[in-house]
Amino acid sequence: MSAQPKHEEKNQLSHEDKRDFHSKKVNLNDLVARMNEQKKKDTKSNIILSAAAISAVTVFGIILTL
Repeated sequence: MSAQPKHEEKNQLSHEDKRDFHSKKVNLNDLVARMNEQKKKDTKSNIILSAAAISAVTVFGIILTL
């Protein structure tokens, strides 16, 4: 009556996991589309961050000249 599964149950679970692992296939088109989407998000966030940094430097420069 221990909480650990029996040896037979372990083998059954690992066999099911192996079957699921072999039945799944990687769709390269989905991966490429996801990669391109992530690149677009990264580019957009980089542009926003750069614009914010340039604006901060500009405002700081204007304040110093006053």
